[in-house]
Amino acid sequence: MRQIIFATHNKHKTEEIQQLVKDKIEIVSLDSLGERKDIPETGDTLKENARQKAAYVYEKYGKDCFADDTGLEVDALGGRPGVYSARYAGEKCSFDDNIDKLLDELEGKTNRKARFRTVICLIENGKEKYFEGECNGVITTERYGKKGFGYDPVFIPDDHGESFAEMSGEDKNKISHRGIATRKLINYLLKK
Repeated sequence: MRQIIFATHNKHKTEEIQQLVKDKIEIVSLDSLGERKDIPETGDTLKENARQKAAYVYEKYGKDCFADDTGLEVDALGGRPGVYSARYAGEKCSFDDNIDKLLDELEGKTNRKARFRTVICLIENGKEKYFEGECNGVITTERYGKKGFGYDPVFIPDDHGESFAEMSGEDKNKISHRGIATRKLINYLLKK
């Protein structure tokens, strides 16, 4: 079975992607490699951050790999938190800290439209290829559900009546930004 390194320490992301590839490709996380270092994300765009992480792993291990970066873009906040979504409330913040800050900033705002965007950078034999996914929805006024991670409890995708955190992993993967980008990646890899 083909093995590809996923340049992340995030076990939730790894589990989501492994569900999508099932037994077709073995996904190896940084933790599985014994890599403990957090790879810096200093880019100004999701694409730059995804490339930065994938390039670090490819240069260090010399193996095919991919990395993603995801951002939540909220219309009423001019696209914030965007590329800073994971550390919106500060460098060592928790998911709850980020949600608290987001809900505070949206207090009293009627336009709650938002979108999640994911960019994946695959480096294969030294060549880069990009895959993107987007999911539009709205930010709620309070948390709903206990599943998922990140902003999932406050994001309801368009044409759905429940938050990502209320959906099963399988249902979320069918419509999510990461699911869309990952299916593009998997389709590309399986055609080879």
